[in-house]
Amino acid sequence: MPTPIKHERKSPGRVNECSCKVQTQRGQTLQTGAGNHLLLRKPPLDTTRALMETWPCFSNLSLLPLCISHADGKIAFCIFLRSEFCDENIEFWSACEEFKKIKSRKEMASKANRIYEEFIKSEAPKEVNLDFHTKNAIAQSLHKPTATSFLVAQRKIYNLMENNSYPRFISSDLYKELYAAAAREDMDVKS
Repeated sequence: MPTPIKHERKSPGRVNECSCKVQTQRGQTLQTGAGNHLLLRKPPLDTTRALMETWPCFSNLSLLPLCISHADGKIAFCIFLRSEFCDENIEFWSACEEFKKIKSRKEMASKANRIYEEFIKSEAPKEVNLDFHTKNAIAQSLHKPTATSFLVAQRKIYNLMENNSYPRFISSDLYKELYAAAAREDMDVKS
C-alpha cells in the first residue's frame, strides 16, 4: 500500500463528496474526485487541532459516523477507500445524504436518475455492490422518487463500510501516519 506524504486543503469549506489527492513516496498520485487534498506530514495548525480533538475517537470501531462527519476524517477515509479501489461506496453514501436534503420534486427526480446512472444500474461507472432486489426497488421508484428512495441501499453500503472498510482503515498505515502527524504537531505547539 502506498504511503501518503503530501496533504493540502485547497478550500476550508465543507466536503460534499469524496474529493482527495495523495502523492506517494514513489511520486505516484492517488486521487478521488476533484478538489480537496489531504496534508499528512505538516498539517496546518487549525487542521491539526481539529484532528487532535476528535481523531483518537476514530479508533473505536463503532464511530464511523464521527469519522465521516468530520471533514478531515472523511477525506482520510476517502483516500483509504481509493487505495483499496472501493471509493464508490463513500461517494454513493455522500450522494444519498445530499439527495435526502432535496425539497424540489423536479430536482429530486433529476438527482435520483443521476445517482441511479452513476452507482446503481448494472455496468454503472461507479457501481456499488447491491443485490438484485435492492437495485430493482430503486429502479421502480425512479418514476416518483422520495427522500427515502435510496435509504435501504445506503444502509447496505454503510454497513459494508462499517464492517469491512473501516476496521481496515483504522489499522492502516495512512491512519497511523495521520494520527502520529497530528500528535507531533500538537507536541510542537505545546513546546
